[in-house]
Amino acid sequence: MLRRFKSAVVAALCGTVVGAGVAGCDSDSMADWDPLAPTTRKAEAEPISGTKKITVAGRSVNVSCSGEPVKGKPVIMLMHGGGDGLDKLAALQKTLSEKNRVCSYDRLGAGASDQPDGPQSFSSTGKVLTGVLDRVAGDGPVVLAGHSLGGLIAARYVPDHQDRVKGLVLMDATPPTMAADITKAIPESATGPGAELRAQNLAMFQGQNPEKLVITDGKVRSAGNIPVEVIQHGKRYLAAIPTYGPRLEQAWSAGQRKWLAVSGGSKLSTATDSGHYIYVDQPDVAVQAIQRVTSQAAR
Repeated sequence: MLRRFKSAVVAALCGTVVGAGVAGCDSDSMADWDPLAPTTRKAEAEPISGTKKITVAGRSVNVSCSGEPVKGKPVIMLMHGGGDGLDKLAALQKTLSEKNRVCSYDRLGAGASDQPDGPQSFSSTGKVLTGVLDRVAGDGPVVLAGHSLGGLIAARYVPDHQDRVKGLVLMDATPPTMAADITKAIPESATGPGAELRAQNLAMFQGQNPEKLVITDGKVRSAGNIPVEVIQHGKRYLAAIPTYGPRLEQAWSAGQRKWLAVSGGSKLSTATDSGHYIYVDQPDVAVQAIQRVTSQAAR
């Protein structure tokens, strides 16, 4: 029973952080991850087609792009959750690329990209994202669409890069104060599954995860009035966790509402039939949200 709770909670709490449709972060690395040089803005002439390794600040980063570039239309960058990689986003990317230029990449420590040299921060992982965007979008506009931990990273990145990021979609993104939420929902005095879950996730936040990313809480900063869609899960799978499940569900839901402060143009919706992996459980919901934001960003 505990194993099932772990895998459900790990994906969101890890990915971050509390919840997959009971498949964990659905990657081999999650078996071990048990919770939760300068670049230029000028893209190379030949756009990436398919999957390719590029060099960002001396590190090899695995990137995938598909769909035809359209001048003035944003490039969509998909960002995977913790413990996942760009392969998890392949079906979503394929569908979106029928009408858009879409890319995804493995962050350092994930998928086929290099391992990080040491602990990562939102700043350092953001620099890698900048390098990837330089290569795939140049000076053109971008829409970021992130799931779980990828959503958290995207939302932290956008306020400082409003010159290039013109839209944002957060798919059950890790809340901005998840570490505090966990410690409040599951007290230090907890025993059994709750205590184990608390310890695992706090360790993960401190950098004990494949990306070695130190996940810190912080206030939501504004990115102006760019179009933003926040989608939260509708299946209350966290409520099944003994004793502390309802509190975790409440904290997660409150965290999704907090993300609305990232823009004056934010909207919140619920994928009623989805667990943590909204783009897998209800792909149409994810596709339509990303297409709406991309269309608005192109105006």
